[in-house]
Amino acid sequence: MKKFPISLFIILLWLASLACGQSASVPTIDPNAAQTAIVETMAAIEAQFTPSALPTSAQASATATVSSSSTPEPTETPSVPTISVTVATFCRTGPGKEYEKVGILLVGQTTEIIGRDAFNQYWYVRNLEVGPPYCWMSGEYAIISGNPFAVLVQSVPGEVGVDFEAEYRGQGKCSGEFWSVIHVKNLSRGTFKSINVVASDKDTGEVRSYNGNEFSSRDGCAEWRGTSTIAAESAALISGPVFPYSLDTHSMSVSITLCTEINLTGLCKTEIITYVP
Repeated sequence: MKKFPISLFIILLWLASLACGQSASVPTIDPNAAQTAIVETMAAIEAQFTPSALPTSAQASATATVSSSSTPEPTETPSVPTISVTVATFCRTGPGKEYEKVGILLVGQTTEIIGRDAFNQYWYVRNLEVGPPYCWMSGEYAIISGNPFAVLVQSVPGEVGVDFEAEYRGQGKCSGEFWSVIHVKNLSRGTFKSINVVASDKDTGEVRSYNGNEFSSRDGCAEWRGTSTIAAESAALISGPVFPYSLDTHSMSVSITLCTEINLTGLCKTEIITYVP
């Protein structure tokens, strides 16, 4: 504990003697010195009741720091896509009605989708029946939950992805323009949505081409007409690129590419035909 100043001690003795009614010889006290002593005394008393300043390290440990580190939201795991049906649907060994039945999905049942065919018309699913663990179901009556396109295209051994046949059907002409008329038939289960045609005149070396998302043809000088798709097992007439001269007796080679998606994407197939008009 800190010592009181001597001057304060003398003052206290003097006050005590007065209180007891006794006279005492008290030295004359300088008023300024007494005032200074009182200030010093008050400062000493205040210091006793004021906590000492802590060292910097102690202050850091004594100060409670609230950390507001945010916990990341858990990322939702994508659910496995599933399929149910509004009409009982057979499950087969391949994506098509020509394949053997190995199971059935009844209304009210749900099963997991494992894969899909290239045309997104059949789904490769977990078989709920006794038999092979997986089989193919038509999507005709399907109700899909989740993202079915997250699963990969499942190949079918021995199955041809896309196919078509092309045949020359004559020469079209109008006002000095000439072109080949070609018949194409879709031999696959998918739908063709885009086309590229390259026609080469082997006699002159002239090459003409076009591509687009429509299968167009023209009968003489009539208006062009066409369709945006060639469905499975369907056929269409297309007109080849236009030449500024007759193609009679010229050796022609025409490359035709059909694709299952617009802008020549998806599954594509190319056929080359040669002929002499």
